[in-house]
Amino acid sequence: MTVKRFFSIFLLISFFAANLYAKTGYEIKIKVAGLKDSTVVLAHYFAKETLTFIKDDSTKLNKNGEAVFANSKPLAGGMYIVILPQKKYFDLLIGDNQQFSIEADTTNLQKNVRFKGSEENNLFYEYRNLISDKSAQMKTLGERFAKADPTQKEAINKERNAINNEVKTYIRQSIDRHKGRFFSTWLQALQEIDIPPLPRDTKGNVTDSTFQYKYWHRHFFDNFDLADVRLLHTPFYERKVIDYLDKAAIQHPDSIQKETDLLMSRIGKNEEVQRYMLGTIYNHLAEKANQYVGMDAPFIYFAEKYYLPQATWIDSKFRTDLEKDISRIKPNLIGKAAPDLRLAEIPVEHFLTSKTDSIARKSLQIGRLIKLQDIKARFTVLVFWEVDCGHCQKEIPLLYDSIYPSIKDKGVKIIAIHMLTGVDAKAKWVDFVNEHKMYDWINATPIEYTYKDTYNIMSTPTVYLLDENKHILSKRIGIKQLPQVIEYALRQKP
Repeated sequence: MTVKRFFSIFLLISFFAANLYAKTGYEIKIKVAGLKDSTVVLAHYFAKETLTFIKDDSTKLNKNGEAVFANSKPLAGGMYIVILPQKKYFDLLIGDNQQFSIEADTTNLQKNVRFKGSEENNLFYEYRNLISDKSAQMKTLGERFAKADPTQKEAINKERNAINNEVKTYIRQSIDRHKGRFFSTWLQALQEIDIPPLPRDTKGNVTDSTFQYKYWHRHFFDNFDLADVRLLHTPFYERKVIDYLDKAAIQHPDSIQKETDLLMSRIGKNEEVQRYMLGTIYNHLAEKANQYVGMDAPFIYFAEKYYLPQATWIDSKFRTDLEKDISRIKPNLIGKAAPDLRLAEIPVEHFLTSKTDSIARKSLQIGRLIKLQDIKARFTVLVFWEVDCGHCQKEIPLLYDSIYPSIKDKGVKIIAIHMLTGVDAKAKWVDFVNEHKMYDWINATPIEYTYKDTYNIMSTPTVYLLDENKHILSKRIGIKQLPQVIEYALRQKP
């Protein structure tokens, strides 16, 4: 074989290899005016509104400002960012076509970016430039409006409405004309749903004041496909999920649980979407459980039904700790029967005797055995506290002197459970009760050691409110909030 023929075959093979490479992977040529010999990065956005992105590739511009991002493996679709030196960057969309070129100019990156071979990005920048221009026009109209007389204001409002209608028409037509492109999916996902007006009868009276909320809730995801991994690679996926849980959903534990079922039913089979949604909902519910009374129920529900069975990537220690947390929290969820609690009730006479009897003051062999179920009351308040706790030293007298007098006539009994053990702790507890004359409620100590776990006591004072059947109505209540919580409980009773 001649050298010439060998060289020709080599070129032919190279041509087909390059062609195959381009079709199966991505090849994005970039030229940046005003930059040379500099590293540039290609990354995709990931779910959050903040600049959260994941690096996919990097390359170095030559002396002419030219470089190529390329790989035999295609990029996942989504919204991407090209990061230049000196904190400069510009956005682009990645759809099915991943072989195109970009020309950019650092003097005005948002305006001076041009694409060849990428209709996706031509549409993207046409839309962005239109929105930028119309926003500038609206700003000018706003400045004119502030100085205008009533007649002029009416004319300006007409101009504003015309601009709004022009933009809405453009968006609607763009979505319809480019179905199948990621640009269309991306643009539609940005749109809020149109909510019909309230229904009225023939006399003009509203027949359903909740109609718009119910419609908004029911159609919340009409424009947004949670299963589309390309939308996960945008800055607004997470906000959509969190807004649904925090705003569209009724903020009640049972409702939140149902909403997590709905979200998980919509995410499809994509592994990246599944993993993201599991982590996001789990973390969000864990945060709400720490912030709001009763919101530990949806957290436990989601962790047991979805997170533990499906989050196979978590390490064994995290899994074990979570299972322990669930077993600790689950027995005292709101609505459940309060866990069994055996106590030694200390009679008032013992406190009075201990004022002058040092032996009685330190004696641990005292008290009458009672069970939680033995207490007959419309409401039972459990207060777990410690005499050495600085917060308790302020809150317990406040509860006795200011709060308790306002609630005791509502059928309330308070069981003040002192948690410290030992002779010295007993003596200080007796002194504290005597000092503040706290004789008008049940003063008791636990006679078992599992109560801290079953009542999930992480700090003191910890306050529970129970109904007449000793079911948990509320917990982790602030001392000052107790009257309002009781009033709310009374209003819920038939």
